[in-house]
Amino acid sequence: MKYIKLYFLLFLSLNFNSFSEPIRVACVGDSITYGAGIKDRKNMNYPNQLGKLLGNKYEVKNFGNSGSTMLKKGDKPYWSQKEFKAALQYNPNIVIIKLGTNDTKPQNWKHGIYYSEDYKSMISSFTKLSSKPKVYICLPVPVIKTRWGITNEIVIKEIIPAIRKISAQTRCEIIDLNTPFHGKSKLIPDYVHPNSAGATIIANTVRNSIKKP
Repeated sequence: MKYIKLYFLLFLSLNFNSFSEPIRVACVGDSITYGAGIKDRKNMNYPNQLGKLLGNKYEVKNFGNSGSTMLKKGDKPYWSQKEFKAALQYNPNIVIIKLGTNDTKPQNWKHGIYYSEDYKSMISSFTKLSSKPKVYICLPVPVIKTRWGITNEIVIKEIIPAIRKISAQTRCEIIDLNTPFHGKSKLIPDYVHPNSAGATIIANTVRNSIKKP
């Protein structure tokens, strides 16, 4: 009788695990999340690589939209894009937010005083979901050289300090995507967008944060 009970419990355990839903991961961001400029973008964008690293227990979806800003008053607010609505509807268990690079453009950063307010509002939009996701916020990848109005000076002096304060205020964990690219400018050939090898660095960094001991 004892062994029958043990086999029954084992059966229930195996049966439950086989039908349990995967952990849903939403990658929210701009063209770097989307994978702009990457050869074989469909397979080599960082969210897709992240999904392979995390394995079958996770489902990772790419909600990147090129050119998007965190700022609601920016020239292309992520708030207005279909990807934002889709990310919310996905009801994720984990959210990775990587927005701020396009906010450094002059026409956007003139509204920079609202950056932190808008960022915290987006965090709240996700944490209010029924899935109660864990939200990670990312320090931007370095801008090697000013291009399209995107500048590293604002990334370093304004965006990164703001995200660190937001982390302290919201208790959202930071994923540092800036430091891993120091001395690796060749992985950002157009000065803004990492190539496939750079996307691999992002995927590994995010994976290590999600699955850290």
